[in-house]
Amino acid sequence: MPQVVVKWSGKEYPVDLEEGARVEDLKRALQEQTHVDAKRQKLLGLKTRDGKPAPDGAAVSELSLKPGARVMMMGQPDDVIAQTAAAAAAAPEVQDDFDIGEGEEQSVQVKDQPEVLEKLQRRIKSTEVKILNPPRPGKKCLVLDIDYTLFDLNSSAERPDELARPFLHEFLAATYADYDIIIWSATNMKWVEVKMQELGVLGNSQYKLVCMLDHKAMVTVQTERYGVFDCKPLAFIWAKFPEHYNEGNTVMLDDLRRNFIMNRQNGLVIRPYKRAHLTRGSDRELLLLARYLTLVGGLDSLAGLDHRRWERYLAKHGG
Repeated sequence: MPQVVVKWSGKEYPVDLEEGARVEDLKRALQEQTHVDAKRQKLLGLKTRDGKPAPDGAAVSELSLKPGARVMMMGQPDDVIAQTAAAAAAAPEVQDDFDIGEGEEQSVQVKDQPEVLEKLQRRIKSTEVKILNPPRPGKKCLVLDIDYTLFDLNSSAERPDELARPFLHEFLAATYADYDIIIWSATNMKWVEVKMQELGVLGNSQYKLVCMLDHKAMVTVQTERYGVFDCKPLAFIWAKFPEHYNEGNTVMLDDLRRNFIMNRQNGLVIRPYKRAHLTRGSDRELLLLARYLTLVGGLDSLAGLDHRRWERYLAKHGG
């Protein structure tokens, strides 16, 4: 009787299966334990022996599972979805994840606070960065968030790659000509690695990543209006790669404005990618952003740009 250990929401769920059990049986067993509907479950790292994502009809015994390996599951239980829908209906104008309002960044001053600078220095000293590919001389730096920027976190699909934002690989291949690429997610590194592997980003022949960062490189700040939250200080990257990246050649894409509160000029707010099953046919954000970033990639410096007006810049300069 095979056993599969699935990690979800910070807990591990051992699932004992009958001989000949299929992936769909595993999902039904997980539904009983977690109350996450089998149709909404995304099992990351579950692959056939030829490296392809495992379909629901695949036999678990025939999958490429190493002894002791954990499978990560994504998905929300029915009661959480119902609560979220009810809350959204009651307060449709509430901003997602208490983000900072557009135009209000100037009123939130944290960059030069002594305690913030002290935290940043501790992060720089204590957090190691695994370099996947060395920086290339003369290239600018493109820092990318994952969830809702490149990937729809909460929608359901049989395969994780179905939740990739449209034109993901075209975007990365196009921008790679002018930019070194760094992935920075607010989750932990294991999730980052799994997502990038499942989306076909790691090991892609058309582009390479310099490194990937997770929540350990983030800094907690406190503001009078928005309280306490974590952000992504680009000075962490500049300190790790001082010969390559700086304030004048770095741009960061994120769906949350608060993540670049310490580097407002370098941040570009991307429209969040959600409800992939409805929007994948019409979402052209990455396609247009590739044109914009390619257009400004030839500039000596990005310091004078207002990334909030990237669409206007693209229209004006014929990108």
